[in-house]
Amino acid sequence: MIQIKEIGISDYPILEEFSYWAIFTPPGFDLPERSVIFHPTLFIYIENFGNENDCGVFAEDDGKAVGAAWTRIVPAFGHIDDNTPELVISVLPECRNQGVGTMLMERLFELLSQRGYEQTSLAVQKENPALNFYLRLGYKIIGEKPEEYLMLKKLTDS
Repeated sequence: MIQIKEIGISDYPILEEFSYWAIFTPPGFDLPERSVIFHPTLFIYIENFGNENDCGVFAEDDGKAVGAAWTRIVPAFGHIDDNTPELVISVLPECRNQGVGTMLMERLFELLSQRGYEQTSLAVQKENPALNFYLRLGYKIIGEKPEEYLMLKKLTDS
């Protein structure tokens, strides 16, 4: 049975694992080396996690973490402003399309709302099937680059 828990200090190491699985790899391409998560453009999502604006949850199944969703206010791919936390979500490949992502997002939206945030943003590559997931959860496309969309969700919609 899946349980959704808030990320605590002792859970921070799982962010490296789920940061890796959050990387979109188009069909037919090999997964990147795990060391890619330490590149500054990606490491910003997990480095020194636990600041006052950081918020996150993870999904656990029989004692094993199977997914995580977290937000940070950092100058990264989906950054809009210093009041909008940017979202990262990742579910282990064998646990995808089973409702885990939806459970993670719904709980994270609750926590963000409780903390007074009005919206959350993200960046997603246009080819990523997760785009439809984000649209279904109420994200709207507010910007576009050649390979990705910038998306925003008003938390009052949840």
